[in-house]
Amino acid sequence: MSETLLSSRNLAFELYEVLDAEGLTQRERFAEHNRETFDAAISTARTIAEKYFAPHNRKNDENEPRYEDGKAILIPEVKPAVDAFLEAGFLNAARSFEAGGMQLPTLLSQACFAHFQAANAASTSYPFLTMGAANLIESFGTEEQKQRFLQPMIEGRFFGTMALTEPHAGSSLSDIRTRAEPAADGSYRLKGNKIFISGGDHPLSENIVHMVLAKLPDAPAGVKGISLFIVPKFLVNDDGSLGARNDVLLAGLFHKMGWRGTTSTALNFGDNGHCVGYLVGKPHQGLSCMFQMMNEARIGVGMGAVMLGYAGYLYSLEYARERPQGRLPDSKDPSTAPVSIIQHADIKRMLLTQKAYVEGAFDLGLFAARLFDDTTTLATDVERKHAHELLDLLTPIVKSWPSEFCLKANELAIQILGGHGYTREYPVEQYYRDNRLNPIHEGTHGIQSLDLLGRKLAQNGGAGLKQLIRLIAETGARAQQYPSLKAMREPLEQLVARLQSVTIGLLTDLAQGKVNSSLANSALYLKVFGHTVIGWRWLEQAIRAEEGLAKGNAADTAFYKGKLQAARYFLTWEVPGCHHELAILEARDDTCLGMQDEWF
Repeated sequence: MSETLLSSRNLAFELYEVLDAEGLTQRERFAEHNRETFDAAISTARTIAEKYFAPHNRKNDENEPRYEDGKAILIPEVKPAVDAFLEAGFLNAARSFEAGGMQLPTLLSQACFAHFQAANAASTSYPFLTMGAANLIESFGTEEQKQRFLQPMIEGRFFGTMALTEPHAGSSLSDIRTRAEPAADGSYRLKGNKIFISGGDHPLSENIVHMVLAKLPDAPAGVKGISLFIVPKFLVNDDGSLGARNDVLLAGLFHKMGWRGTTSTALNFGDNGHCVGYLVGKPHQGLSCMFQMMNEARIGVGMGAVMLGYAGYLYSLEYARERPQGRLPDSKDPSTAPVSIIQHADIKRMLLTQKAYVEGAFDLGLFAARLFDDTTTLATDVERKHAHELLDLLTPIVKSWPSEFCLKANELAIQILGGHGYTREYPVEQYYRDNRLNPIHEGTHGIQSLDLLGRKLAQNGGAGLKQLIRLIAETGARAQQYPSLKAMREPLEQLVARLQSVTIGLLTDLAQGKVNSSLANSALYLKVFGHTVIGWRWLEQAIRAEEGLAKGNAADTAFYKGKLQAARYFLTWEVPGCHHELAILEARDDTCLGMQDEWF
């Protein structure tokens, strides 16, 4: 049976040959796990994803949620799928045993979640949003808030959302207008409007806990005046039972190009003056709290983009193997049988490009998950701090690079299917439409590039960047043991050297106050930085493939050679092209910055 979600062999390669998942079991938190428990969790995830999520992916797309009598109506298949996810324990995959969780490393929970993201991105989003909201309350909520809201979320009875965006402000959170007035009982009364709230209404849970950004009456201007509030759909009584409906109104649904199965809602808070909310954390520090959920969501968006690209790649690969059409250029005899299109050089090019993008990004997403484990379970404070610095630096790449290049992989999947790819009878067009959201939500490509160049690089004296450069150099040194990798290693080393030089120049300009000119082409910087990181990850995979070939297992020979060919493609086709963007950055080119409104 062909694999449609992701390659189980590639997943095993990543977990056990590249990222040393078994090494995590030497840490106290994961000591009760081993490869058998890891593989059992992955097998369960694959089974549930294939049985409950994948079968209604198309139906979700064709029958998007409806707005009826103030409620969102979903197709009936969503709830059994989500319930199966909950019953298997995946909502609390990384939570401790004592809290009712599976206590899996984040690396393994992300490996499990990847199956659901590939099978049905829309239905998966409901529990995923809940996990983020629950983690937020766990980190910053009071004990009373945890008992009243977190515990039912852990049990899967309450779901959660993140309510940031407002109609007039978009991504500019400093301009939000939602207000929170203190009430006599210590709670608050909120009033405002939020849009594009994924999962903002649905019939999948008893209650929905909205994590809402708003401003107090004495709030300072800008982002330093934002506070965070729990706003439940239904109030919760002291005994845990549901009380009256809160003053949160579903104003309507948005109709999206893709990802149609997830409700995208407009919510009105306090139309009747009685929207009850509860302050989370300290006043005016809500954005710093919310960044925890936002960063989790950004990594989740990146992995979601990877898996939609991965699903398209696997489908187009299978199609190319089975579709006979045409003959090779040196075959002129029309009486000979057509060849499978995978034999054509240009089809190989498009498949190899997809493989390089999705498997490179898949490796990066799992590497980031393992880094998260390092931030919490490494032995010393210093080690944990270093892991956090590197993860913080890489987060814009983990979010944005797959969102751009795994979308390009979806585009190539459509091209491989030709006219069929452009029809709704085949799934690759839906994968493209679903994936097109990912460069936009949780911080657009441009916003992530400003975050990377304008903030993350210089953070903590450039500690994260110094770590990254050191790790890339270490990988390059190990690659020198394999003469066959010389042609792959050298373009990466050349790119890293020039990127360092360009980075120093840009950071110097920023320190001198040349902000607009330094950041004008930040999107190009993000692309080059991302290609550098993915190139590093491909060189790491190439080393592991050489090690695998040296072991002489004939059954794995084709797999490892495929890895080496994909690494060769990315490092010798894609990486050298980045020097064009670096030249533009070096010149501080003002073509875009200098364009005037009236010239358009």
